[in-house]
Amino acid sequence: MRFIHAADIHLDSPLTGLSAYADAPVDMLRTATRDAFTNLVNYAVDERVDFMVIAGDLYDGNWKDHNTGLYFAKEMGRLKKAGIPVYLLYGNHDAESEMTKRLLLPDNVFVFDSRKPSTFLLEHMGVALHGRSFKDAATVENLAAGYPDPVPGMVNIGVLHTALEGNAAHANYAPCSLAELHAKGYQYWALGHVHEYAMWRGQSLVVFPGNLQGRHIRETGPRGAVLVSSDAAGDLEVERIYVDVVRWHSLEVDASLCQSLEQVARRIGEALEGLLVDKHANMPLAVRVVVIGQTPAHGELFGMEAQLRMEVLAFIAALGNDRLWLEKVRLATQAVDDGQALRQRADALADLQDLLENAETDPDFLEGLRDDLSALISKAPLELRLAVPYFDDIKNGDLGPLLREIRPSLIAHLAKAE
Repeated sequence: MRFIHAADIHLDSPLTGLSAYADAPVDMLRTATRDAFTNLVNYAVDERVDFMVIAGDLYDGNWKDHNTGLYFAKEMGRLKKAGIPVYLLYGNHDAESEMTKRLLLPDNVFVFDSRKPSTFLLEHMGVALHGRSFKDAATVENLAAGYPDPVPGMVNIGVLHTALEGNAAHANYAPCSLAELHAKGYQYWALGHVHEYAMWRGQSLVVFPGNLQGRHIRETGPRGAVLVSSDAAGDLEVERIYVDVVRWHSLEVDASLCQSLEQVARRIGEALEGLLVDKHANMPLAVRVVVIGQTPAHGELFGMEAQLRMEVLAFIAALGNDRLWLEKVRLATQAVDDGQALRQRADALADLQDLLENAETDPDFLEGLRDDLSALISKAPLELRLAVPYFDDIKNGDLGPLLREIRPSLIAHLAKAE
């Protein structure tokens, strides 16, 4: 017996945050979830698997039109022709969609009931699949507690959309513990909702396959589903299947030895070139660069993320590479020293250093600066508010981080002019 376990497909998931990038590969990203799912169906047909399990969040809430459902029905038709049934459980995003409940699917698609747990028996393979779909998006009850006892003499598979214990980054839907799942007596738990791959062995084999396709920078690395195989003795093995069509990657670049913005840009370009050579040779990449390290260029870099990104884009263009998109450059550098060397100069820059340090604790100055900056924030466009990390600090009245960052930057620019 061999089956595919997939989850969190989020067909036609909307693209967010890309409006700020005129060079974003919008067409490629827009169709990425469909293309990844098509790859999965191709794999299922080529490998002639016995069945497929989808453990929730097939859709991404309400569709803009019927094309999302029509696409899915077409792919299910391909599996029907190959003799592959699909066992579909609806998760929290599916429950948000009214169209989910109205779509007529091919008869090889079996949907788990949302009113109570249901069981599908595959007698010829000795398999029992147990599951319960979400009726409401905000389902916070423990659904697993109501799942039926295992069917004797069969491979029992529990299909569940759940946050599971310890996944604080995800909404607490259908919560349960790993110990509960092991105690149920099933051989395999096909989970969904958590977008990262995870597997636990014990009395049961418990698996999150992760989502099929990364959709933003918080979903980095290879993405796909799992192929589960059972031998004659009933032992289960899990193999990851990668079907993503564009991969998100976070790249740290150490700028410790860089003296200027130009040198940092070149260092980033070299790191990106190395990334293309060493990894993901044939995979389109969406990359966020994080610049780290104590560097003499720290002051010059302040507030220059956009300029630095343009410099790196020019480097990428010179490479002639069309598989790499630079999503963002984020600065997380530190100054080389705390200003002690500057104080020893005993000149106007040293006086400015002292003035800026004292400003951090001057209540009158801080109050006036807060008023001026608050007026600026109220007029700033959303893209700018999201891009500048200090906006939240200003709104909360905490200007210390901003002043500490401005100090080396202002001094660096004045020293360069000098």
